[in-house]
Amino acid sequence: MSGIFSGPCEFTAGAAHAGQMPEAYLPEIAFAGRSNVGKSSLINALTGRKTLARVSHTPGRTQQINFFRLGGALGLVDMPGYGYAKVSKAQRAAWEELIRAYLRGRPTLRCVFLLIDGRHGLKSGDEDIMDMLDECAVPYRILLTKADKSAKDDRAAIAADIEAVLKKHTAAFPHPQYVSAHEKEGIEELRALVAGIAGS
Repeated sequence: MSGIFSGPCEFTAGAAHAGQMPEAYLPEIAFAGRSNVGKSSLINALTGRKTLARVSHTPGRTQQINFFRLGGALGLVDMPGYGYAKVSKAQRAAWEELIRAYLRGRPTLRCVFLLIDGRHGLKSGDEDIMDMLDECAVPYRILLTKADKSAKDDRAAIAADIEAVLKKHTAAFPHPQYVSAHEKEGIEELRALVAGIAGS
């Protein structure tokens, strides 16, 4: 596992439409979630870098699919955030078209990690993405972010609510996992999952 994360990790391409996506030849995992849910911070924590994925406090900053290559063995993909109210309907439709094109057109895509704010649970737009993942038959796991800001007493209830929803989604792994990019909670477990996917 250490070989993957100790090797080089580099940005390879940014795609604002399907024609800009790089060739798919490595096994690939993708990260999806609402704007400002912590995708970039988690990718940086996962890879042990500080600035690999750009972290922004401005919702909707990531407006393209960003592709990275990890250790020469795995592709990491940062998908554009959704659920930001100030984008136009046309922009929202373009993002949805881009995400759908990616999910349907990547034969090497092994798993999507869908990030949900662990303090609040599922919000509007999350189940739309889950439906799209089911439709495209892409396996996915829910990661509950910002665990360091989540009240311990609330965690079990939020996780149970999400597990009940996941029973209705055919492509979903049945259990969510809490992670914290800031405190590194769950990062080693996530690395083990990623390494297993890279080796499968």
